[in-house]
Amino acid sequence: MSNLWDLSRLQPNNTVVLDGETIPALFWNAVEKRGPKVWMRQKEYGIWRTWTWNQTADAVREIAGGLMSLGFEPGQTASILSNTLIEWVLADLAVLSTGGVSNGIYPTDAASQVQYLCEDSRTTLLFVEDDEQLDKALEVRDQLPLLRKIVVFDMDGLREVDDDGIISLKKLRALGRDYIAAHPQELLKRSRACKPEDLAILVYTSGTTGKPKGAMHNHHGLVYTVRGYNTLVAQDDTDERMCFLPLCHIAERMGGEYFALYTGSILNFVENPETVPENVREIAPTVFTAVPRVWEKFYSGVMIALKESGKLQQLAYSWGIGVGTQIADKVLAGEPVSTALKVKFTIARWIALNNARKLIGIHRARFCVTGAAPISPELVKWYLALGVPMLEVWGMTETCGASTGVPALRMKPGSIGPAAGYNEVKIDPDTGEIRVRGPNVFMGYLNLPEKTAETIDADGWLHTGDVGTMDADGYFKITDRMKDIIITAGGKNVTPSELENELKFSPYVTDAVVIGDKRPYLTVIIMIDQENVEKYAQDNDVPFSNYASLTHATEVQTLIQAEIDRVNKKFARVEQIKKFFLLETQLSAEDEELTPTMKLKRKLVEKKYAPQIDAMYR
Repeated sequence: MSNLWDLSRLQPNNTVVLDGETIPALFWNAVEKRGPKVWMRQKEYGIWRTWTWNQTADAVREIAGGLMSLGFEPGQTASILSNTLIEWVLADLAVLSTGGVSNGIYPTDAASQVQYLCEDSRTTLLFVEDDEQLDKALEVRDQLPLLRKIVVFDMDGLREVDDDGIISLKKLRALGRDYIAAHPQELLKRSRACKPEDLAILVYTSGTTGKPKGAMHNHHGLVYTVRGYNTLVAQDDTDERMCFLPLCHIAERMGGEYFALYTGSILNFVENPETVPENVREIAPTVFTAVPRVWEKFYSGVMIALKESGKLQQLAYSWGIGVGTQIADKVLAGEPVSTALKVKFTIARWIALNNARKLIGIHRARFCVTGAAPISPELVKWYLALGVPMLEVWGMTETCGASTGVPALRMKPGSIGPAAGYNEVKIDPDTGEIRVRGPNVFMGYLNLPEKTAETIDADGWLHTGDVGTMDADGYFKITDRMKDIIITAGGKNVTPSELENELKFSPYVTDAVVIGDKRPYLTVIIMIDQENVEKYAQDNDVPFSNYASLTHATEVQTLIQAEIDRVNKKFARVEQIKKFFLLETQLSAEDEELTPTMKLKRKLVEKKYAPQIDAMYR
């Protein structure tokens, strides 16, 4: 790993490392260039299985052949309903290689959502992970006349299924081998026929304010952007990275699958979402991209371990993180780090900081990347104090992922960095809205020309809906979503995200939603961190039987009030939180209140918990 005072290893790469103007062209050129090298790993039954580029190519070739044997034509859509697995990548690359359009569906979506997404995208073939996802597809199959075949990755529990509309991935690959043997040039013809301007993928928005919208991206935009990523956070085939966020989300699709395809970095797939911490420690990635919720969870884990350690270890950590903070402050200020401080930091690593990094699994990390939601600047500084550069990026589905990024050589916690070199970013002088223009901007929303026209103006600027500022150095800062800005009954404009980020830095708070629009004062709905609050309760002899009883405990209420008081001191009186409510259930990605990237859906939360909110204003 790099020292914070010498980040020369994190220089951007402006050269073209892989030829090709479409995703299939990139992939097949990568296979030719990297053949026997390892590209992917996935843990199965306790053992990490490796996939070389050649093995990946064989699988993609067979799946693509199977698709063609079933009559799958260029321009048709295939959807993938699955968790983040190697099979997801194989199916995606096979669909694109045949000239098809690839669409991802969140595995947490209900059957009704699966129906809508398949219908809207005109899906003719659907990949599903297992029997659980198959059940959803079968529940709505009769309402999907275009759907010709369902391909199942994992047939465990489905061996007795006798349905002409269902085929296993294994059998599809067998069909593909026969098809390729009979038509050896067909896949190559299909792949070469793909044009940069052709529609490649659909990425549906979360649909928090209505039905999900299918953002259309062509091959040119994908390839152009993924090359641009290397100018922000350069990687190569010596890097190890994790792949665990939903692949149907633009962040993992671009920053994980396609970026690794372009750079050759090794993709490591977690066993399941619950094993992420364990798998990260096993792999010890050299680069690591995650959403703020994950970074907050890692921080909480270190705090829990620290509380359970001895006094000597606690003192060592306190001294070590203090030294790390001194280093981080100097680096952030652009000041030189003295030799004496460097020596102290070496000792700090040895006695405390290395252990904290190993506990998380980032002891080999050259840098970490955070995005998809705002993150507390204090949390970024904490990782810097550990000796790990954390670079914040910002973008959206419609911009093909990152549009801005914090450069390693000039970090500013709380900022999303300057505009990436491959697009333009500006602030609207009247509204404060951030706007983006460039080849990375999407083609528009599928079947929704009116929404497209509302989002992309006549000059090609994308209206992001995010409000922000730009400083003298060209660094942008997100203040909030235009729709989320609170105007109190007294006429005061409040940006809730700043308060929420401060609260989420607390080890006892997982998420927070500030309320107050057209209200006399601010309140907040809080989801507590179960592990840390349970530990607090146990240490202080607070009786509880389950999560709900924990939220009702007087001592826990007092604990959270103290965290709110701490945050309130940083804000003006009119921006301070007066009352709070604790959610009685621990939410996960399966719950409708959370987005797949683990953000609370503000409008849904406000609607669902309206009685509790009203009670705070009585």
